[in-house]
Amino acid sequence: MDFIAILPPIQASLNITAATLMSVGYYFIRQGDRSAHRACMIATLVVSTLFFIFYLYYHSQVGNIPFAGQGAIRPVYFTILITHVVLAAAIVPLVITTVIFAARGRFEKHKRIARWTLPIWLYVSVTGVLIYLLAFQLYPPVS
Repeated sequence: MDFIAILPPIQASLNITAATLMSVGYYFIRQGDRSAHRACMIATLVVSTLFFIFYLYYHSQVGNIPFAGQGAIRPVYFTILITHVVLAAAIVPLVITTVIFAARGRFEKHKRIARWTLPIWLYVSVTGVLIYLLAFQLYPPVS
């Protein structure tokens, strides 16, 4: 099987993994387990970075794939896609800032910005999976 062809499901799997790790990390911090929270969030960062590398490679090789869905699903898909893309761009500086505050031990600032970072990052990860399902599974590209 062609490596390019398997990248979209790999990317979706990485997004699911990131969303799961974020959720578990949030659970741990709510339980007061900073060590487990830190491990989950570092793993989330690694998984999301790997996703981004695969995403860039895939699109450098394939370009944009036109959405094949027709009718009422099109505005739904494009609404999800637009919000996903805008928030995906916004999440990068938020994640970097959140990580820097934690690494420097500035936990009050970390906590304050993480309240924004977590839901946006989760949204981006979950909508990434939704976009994959819509664009590659439910309405696959026409060859």
